[in-house]
Amino acid sequence: MFAGVLSVMITALLVPTGAVHTPIGIDNSAPVITRDDIFIHAPLHRIWQIQTDVENWPSWQPDVSTVKKLTAGPIRPGSQWVWSTQGLDGIVSTVKQVWPGRRIVWGGPAQGITAVHVWTFTPGRNGVRVHTEESWTGDPVTANVSVLHAALDASLDNWLRNLKNKAESRS
Repeated sequence: MFAGVLSVMITALLVPTGAVHTPIGIDNSAPVITRDDIFIHAPLHRIWQIQTDVENWPSWQPDVSTVKKLTAGPIRPGSQWVWSTQGLDGIVSTVKQVWPGRRIVWGGPAQGITAVHVWTFTPGRNGVRVHTEESWTGDPVTANVSVLHAALDASLDNWLRNLKNKAESRS
């Protein structure tokens, strides 16, 4: 446990700054954008481990049916996995940016929808604020904005509640 805490603390201090390391964000011109956050009463290293252990998502995230990492080793820029959630099969997600213990961005295509998903983790008193935002573009999105916006809202809300439950219930 101590090693995990120390690792997150050290890497958080080493997060690069400057123009070369500008945060990657969602597509702010996308027809569907959702933002949500939650406060989780658990240590940052635990929340980060749960969120970035993609192959174990189905064990705590009921909407995720399958995940297979395509890139061995820890999550890093360029890492990929293929997964299925809520009827979307064969989603290939690629990590675009990682600031260990602080931020992860991934995205990719699924059935004509291009997604960009940003997660930020901000330690606070007695826990961590987890903020997520996601944008969707593509023909299926512009054809049905209201339905897909509602679906993404519900999905991110469920994801955060499940992450909170998993992180807070772990001993």
